[in-house]
Amino acid sequence: MSTRISRRDMLRTTAVAAGVWTTYGSLNFAQSNSPNEKLNIAAIGVGGRGGDDVNGCAHENIVALCDVDEARAAGTFAAFPRAKRYQDFRRMLEEMDAQIDAVVIGSPDHTHAPAGVMAMKLGKHCYCEKPLTHSVYEARMMATIAREKNLVTQMGTQIHEGSNYRRAVELVQSGAIGTVGEVHVWLGANFDGPAQPADMSQPDAPQDQPPVPASLDWDLWLGPAAYRPYHSAYAPFQWRYWWNFANGQLGDFFCHYCDLAFWALKLRHPTSIEARGPVHPESTARWTIARQEYPARGDLPPVTLHWYNGGAYPELVKERQIPQWGSAVLFIGSRGMLIADYGNHQLLPEAQYQDFKRPDPFIPDSIGHHREWTEACKTGGPTTCNFDYSGALTEAALLCNVALRTGQKLTWDAAALQATNCPEAAALIRRDYREGWTL
Repeated sequence: MSTRISRRDMLRTTAVAAGVWTTYGSLNFAQSNSPNEKLNIAAIGVGGRGGDDVNGCAHENIVALCDVDEARAAGTFAAFPRAKRYQDFRRMLEEMDAQIDAVVIGSPDHTHAPAGVMAMKLGKHCYCEKPLTHSVYEARMMATIAREKNLVTQMGTQIHEGSNYRRAVELVQSGAIGTVGEVHVWLGANFDGPAQPADMSQPDAPQDQPPVPASLDWDLWLGPAAYRPYHSAYAPFQWRYWWNFANGQLGDFFCHYCDLAFWALKLRHPTSIEARGPVHPESTARWTIARQEYPARGDLPPVTLHWYNGGAYPELVKERQIPQWGSAVLFIGSRGMLIADYGNHQLLPEAQYQDFKRPDPFIPDSIGHHREWTEACKTGGPTTCNFDYSGALTEAALLCNVALRTGQKLTWDAAALQATNCPEAAALIRRDYREGWTL
């Protein structure tokens, strides 16, 4: 009697036999027989940003593509004509289980966790766009299952691969500005107009019900979210500005900009969170100001992290004559300051650092955000935005909106996943799923 072994089982069995498991935080990853063997990858949500993620993994075998909107996904479908096509990711994962090694998720935020959890329970390595999930509970579950299954994971914070972030982290961690106890992060300061698109000036849910495009399966697009009739105000892009599907500008960008603070200062879970901004039951906040307190981490002192989006510059920018960059991360240390955005960073005050000698680089340059993940799936190399790290980062982002929507300063027990002083926060920390959908 002969026994057939799938590629997925071969990769997993080889990893266990090799006994090589390495961690970055709590990252676990497998080592396969051959780093030259290509992964078989399935992708969920392949239009827009999801299509870019598929292209980022095109050096591997793209064997299956799933999207609820065939017209929006048409370009990616055409680019990979040999890949099997699906609209329902659940069917794809069930049918393709033995034929795929890893899954890329680029769908809207509210479907990240159902897709990711199902894929990882089947033993698939996982790359998922940011924010990792729609709710705090989902982020914790994604990190937990990835760890339990010893899977290689990566969240799509692509700017993390850039050398600018790495050089900024080296400056902070080498003590160039002394010990850091305060960070200010702002997005779109002095933004000319509302933080959301012009046609979102009316925050109420749309009342008219246009026909669903023929190419779109609206029920599958909704997934676990509460039912709403189809409207272009939701899909294909503006879902980001409705609580039912996402977390607004804060959810969109916190994971990009605060990634730098988390990385440089080794942050994990805040102990308190407070936020203010306009609150509406349906649409997300047009501006948000939030404050989080983080405890000491070994020899590192407690940190206060301030977040601002869609409004004016923080007052200290004007008070201290700090460069008025449109979006930035400002580290305030005991001996100086560091300001950074995606592509630049600067030590402050400039005169103090005129003759400063930078530390030798000690964080290796990235081989590419997607390739870092695919190579780790095959060879055992680490990923820097694994779900243990990015899950905590996502939790911190989403907790700002929980504080905003409850109107309370939250006392946060990360181990219990509970706001101990605010029972009403529980419904926002773990949302109910629509009938027929589970995590």
